[in-house]
Amino acid sequence: MSLPIVAIAADHAGFVLKGELVAVLAANGYQALDLGTDGPESVDYPDIAERLVLAIRDGRAARGVLICGTGIGIGMAANRFPGIRAATCANATMARLARAHNDANVLSLGSRVMGVEAARDCLLTFLTTPFDGGDRHQRRIDKLA
Repeated sequence: MSLPIVAIAADHAGFVLKGELVAVLAANGYQALDLGTDGPESVDYPDIAERLVLAIRDGRAARGVLICGTGIGIGMAANRFPGIRAATCANATMARLARAHNDANVLSLGSRVMGVEAARDCLLTFLTTPFDGGDRHQRRIDKLA
């Protein structure tokens, strides 16, 4: 049986945290589809976000994780694409509600505003929380499309 695939990508500010979270994914039964960046050299976060969005749209991964300094810019870049619901989260409660109420398919994290443990908690909560569904939540998600 193959492991669930999670796409993960970061700009230069998120490069180190991305490495930490790739290890968390592996330790928890997920396969990371690492889409870069591969070092601390400066890159543009919209380009990194697009790599991840294309992986989700192509079916190479069902969910993704993006990391930049605050999680804000890279999440905004991802949300430009139809079908992507990127949620910038700073704690596990935000990650849980992003999945349960908003059916978020991309988690956006900020390496300069959170530690590894908080990022780990957000990631695992995001991956294990199902969408609540129901008319109330689905109606709102339909309006995003």
